[in-house]
Amino acid sequence: MTPAEVAACALDFPQATVENPFGPGVDVYKVEGKMFALVAPNGKPPSVSLKCEPNRGTYLRQQYDAVTPGYHLNKKHWITVLLDGSVPPEQVEEMIEHSYERVVAGLPKMVRLRLR
Repeated sequence: MTPAEVAACALDFPQATVENPFGPGVDVYKVEGKMFALVAPNGKPPSVSLKCEPNRGTYLRQQYDAVTPGYHLNKKHWITVLLDGSVPPEQVEEMIEHSYERVVAGLPKMVRLRLR
């Protein structure tokens, strides 16, 4: 999966936005001001960091060498996925959706209802 494909997937969710608070070269995808994906498109290889339920993160790290604890993030709740082609695109899409849903689940009920 390419960074452009990750961007298209992330921006397909309700109220998803992209910002560059760390400057060019790092795209941060948010919902209601809360980050759910961080893409480093210029990395060698590019990568995406995603929020992830801890047990699921452990499982994914065991399944794929390209999945590691979140780079510069809370390693318990975030994973980083190298976009080197070793993780099937469908799996990366599921990880992005899981991350978005984790962030939405932490929002106030009225906001969650508006996003559904």
